[in-house]
Amino acid sequence: MKIAVLVKEVPDTYGDRKLDLETGLADRDASEKVLDEVGERAIEVALKYLDTTPDTEITLVSMTPASATSTLRKGLAMGAHSAVHIVDDALVGADLTLTAEVLAAALKRTGFDLVITGNQSTDGVGGVIPAMLGELLGVPVITSLNSVEITADSVSGNRTLEGGKMTASAPLPAVISITEQLPDARFPNFKGITAAKKKPLDVLSLADLEVDPMDANAARSIMVSVTAAPPRSAGVKIVDEGDAGSQLAEFLITNRLA
Repeated sequence: MKIAVLVKEVPDTYGDRKLDLETGLADRDASEKVLDEVGERAIEVALKYLDTTPDTEITLVSMTPASATSTLRKGLAMGAHSAVHIVDDALVGADLTLTAEVLAAALKRTGFDLVITGNQSTDGVGGVIPAMLGELLGVPVITSLNSVEITADSVSGNRTLEGGKMTASAPLPAVISITEQLPDARFPNFKGITAAKKKPLDVLSLADLEVDPMDANAARSIMVSVTAAPPRSAGVKIVDEGDAGSQLAEFLITNRLA
């Protein structure tokens, strides 16, 4: 079994996030950079299968800046066997379609039986990469799984729908995305951290993957403008002078909240 796990380095979820109004890109130096939490959970899904099926091979795949090597090493320290790091200056500000093309090319190159990814990254929050990958790779996709069961020839799990739940399954090879309902990732131990330094980490460029970021025939989104979000105005403050209940009721009715 060859499992590929997509991971991404992102600004710390709990840190200060800023948008560069000149470039329209996230200012990645504004806060600490970490391995996306849902990506860590995706690694854990693969590792749990490895625990019961030792001949499984887990490869991390990431399209991130050259500085993200340390976060990939963390995934290797958790227990993944190898990593593929896609680095190219032409990918700065890449849109979702180019990102999907690059990741699909890398997955075709490495080979896979199952691709596991988070449902959406905490920085871009696009949420469409898993479906795009399924289309480009020509394999079935199951998105937003809250539980995962992997066998030698299929993958299945539960996903939440409005008003209920769905159990879905697909034959391998396949792509799945998971939610943060899955268990927390395990912590790397000292042995894993030491071993991670020797595990293979291949760095690939767009030329290696034969992807043209300037392809005029490819669908691309173009950012026209970007502006800062307007400052939040102060809310209505009710001072209780014996009529706070009436004021609150009037506020709720006026704003159609009651």
